[in-house]
Amino acid sequence: MEYIKIAANVTPSEAQYNWQKTEFYAFAHFGVNTYTNKEWGDGKENPAIFNPVKFDPNQWVKAIKSAGMRGLILTAKHHDGFCLWQTKYTDFSMKSSPYKNGKGDIVAEVAEACKKGNIKFGVYLSPWDQNAKSYGQGKTYDEYYMNQLTELLSGYGELFEIWFDGACGEGENGKKQEYDWAAYLEVCRRLQPGAVTFNVGDIRWCGNEAGDCREAEWSVLPRASAGYDFIFNKAQKAEDADGSFRKLGIEINSRDMGSRKVIYGEKNFIWYPCETDTSIRPGWFYHPGEDNKVRALDELMNIYYNSVGGNSNLLLNIPPTPDGLFHENDVNRLKEIGGEIKKAFEYNYASSVKNITASSPCKSGCEVWNAVKDDENLYYMPEKYNDGEIISIDIEFNGEREFSKAVLAENIRVGQRIERFEIYANGQKIYEGQTVGYKKIARFETVKADKLRIDILESRTEPAIGFIGVY
Repeated sequence: MEYIKIAANVTPSEAQYNWQKTEFYAFAHFGVNTYTNKEWGDGKENPAIFNPVKFDPNQWVKAIKSAGMRGLILTAKHHDGFCLWQTKYTDFSMKSSPYKNGKGDIVAEVAEACKKGNIKFGVYLSPWDQNAKSYGQGKTYDEYYMNQLTELLSGYGELFEIWFDGACGEGENGKKQEYDWAAYLEVCRRLQPGAVTFNVGDIRWCGNEAGDCREAEWSVLPRASAGYDFIFNKAQKAEDADGSFRKLGIEINSRDMGSRKVIYGEKNFIWYPCETDTSIRPGWFYHPGEDNKVRALDELMNIYYNSVGGNSNLLLNIPPTPDGLFHENDVNRLKEIGGEIKKAFEYNYASSVKNITASSPCKSGCEVWNAVKDDENLYYMPEKYNDGEIISIDIEFNGEREFSKAVLAENIRVGQRIERFEIYANGQKIYEGQTVGYKKIARFETVKADKLRIDILESRTEPAIGFIGVY
């Protein structure tokens, strides 16, 4: 099974690895829609309506950090085309806003607040621009878009993510713009080599905006999964040796993106991890009628556990109000999320165990004790692995412990390999799962036990266990 061995040894780039460690971060949809009570504008708005008189990005950052988030992505330009920075290429921008007498730069202020608050900063730049006269005119618009992309990527410090939306409407000439994604990505690679690109290039969409996550999330997919036709037309095709194409039967919202069944016979794979994006409210932009519709804490925590705890990063949108602040209801919910996360993972019982053993001999330097040391450079790996072999890791605590969660992590710098596992407490099965990847948070009814066993039932090759936590 050559295809399994190839897939098992695909690893992330340094930018992808650093992005994965960010885990949980914020989206901020802010623009003229904030003042028109719409989700999608039309590019005909009066830019003078954009005037956040109490704008305070430091308040945003404080609220974001209270939730345990590590970054913020700002909608620098949405589909209406209004630009939140001092762009040289259109007056439909901060230059025509009364904010700071037309001299304001929201992107700069947010970037500075993130730097001051020690969180990462990213930008969203919609390729669809309903205000640009050149939209739909091919190369002319591509150059316009890349000029704006260049401004954002060279004028606001280091970025961790560049967010490309797939929306594509018609221009004034009645034609849709065929985005030159290869050229856009070249600008990103050249100006921000440490950033990942969403939707094309480095990371992919989960397939919905509700926060619904897959039970088994694979970061290793056939290379065709990153093709522009697949992403925007939902028609994934792979090229065969004879030059013909065949449909692989995967869509962006497929429940299974990378199992053996799906990747059977493939030889060309990429590391293409998942990002789950959803909003704290029903809409993406602020609407006064949604002030009392902030999602429940339990619902948001469930999304957190299933995404961050299911080999996906979580991008949670918090829309600023017309004043330029996060609403107090959103701020309070973010603080509650942070409190829940802190309480849930306050103490790791696996950090001080009496003993830990593995059923299979360790590869040199990859002792089983590495799995409980919480060091990203250390991991446990068996010396050999035979397909179908069960590898058991037994942990003995210093006395009986009460717990309801276990965290497992593969060292993804080696690859994503585990396909199925089970967890036992004092010999009783308490959990069964499929993929692990960067992080798996296994939740179960609270148990009391002095022994824990993890059985890796299926793996693509030798598994690399980077971390085990018990909470």
